[in-house]
Amino acid sequence: MTSSEKASLSAEIGRNLPYLRRYGRALTGSQSSGDRFAAITLEALLQDLTAMNVAPEPKVALFHAFHRVWTSAGSPLGEPDSTLSASAQGHMMTLTPNSREALLLNVIEGFTVEQIAAIMQIDTEQVANFINIAAKEMEASVAGSVLVIEDEAIIALDIVDIVRGIGHRVTGTARTHVEAVDLALHDRPDLILADIQLADKSSGIEAVNEILVQFPDIPVIFITAFPERLLTGERPEPAFLITKPFTEDQVRSAVGQAMFFASTETLSA
Repeated sequence: MTSSEKASLSAEIGRNLPYLRRYGRALTGSQSSGDRFAAITLEALLQDLTAMNVAPEPKVALFHAFHRVWTSAGSPLGEPDSTLSASAQGHMMTLTPNSREALLLNVIEGFTVEQIAAIMQIDTEQVANFINIAAKEMEASVAGSVLVIEDEAIIALDIVDIVRGIGHRVTGTARTHVEAVDLALHDRPDLILADIQLADKSSGIEAVNEILVQFPDIPVIFITAFPERLLTGERPEPAFLITKPFTEDQVRSAVGQAMFFASTETLSA
């Protein structure tokens, strides 16, 4: 591999690192544990970049390298960041082995069944089966109330329809910081699904943090067109993040996971 090829590959790895960290956080139930495995993966690749030849797409190869490191260690959960993380890990123990990895890779990270098969080194039929199992186990386990904080009416309606379609009650839809806080105080939700920038130019992060002062145990899903701006490596970070434009499957999966694991981290606005 030439110097220019190594430089290009390193740049690709750097671009995909925020997404690998997001996956590691969701997979292990702990940001510190996810970051540790991401760091070990990068160290291994620095020693031997030929491991990136396992697939033609650098992102697929990077996630395969992470998966190999994590499974070689026994697919461990991380040390809980908090009591919420501890609760999340307890839930994870009930899932069918390999199903959560397949679901996360598919609906959150956007990999195809074929790409997941390459990452996990299993066949495509197994991948599809694992995805179906995980989705059913998560959605069947909980039902609750959801507050939607979104200033774009069409997007808000889409989210509400999806949330209701999987059996949850919507407490309301807020377009501004003040509306969001008022709705939460009036009808405490079990989950918050929040955009980052609201109609009054305020921050959805600020609104969520104000709500969490009163209700610190509510899980939160943030929505943004620029996830890399939130997955910076600085603490705290969001546990659940949906990238715009999103699909119905992404929202269903994120809502199912957040309700199932009841785990969240707030962001500094």
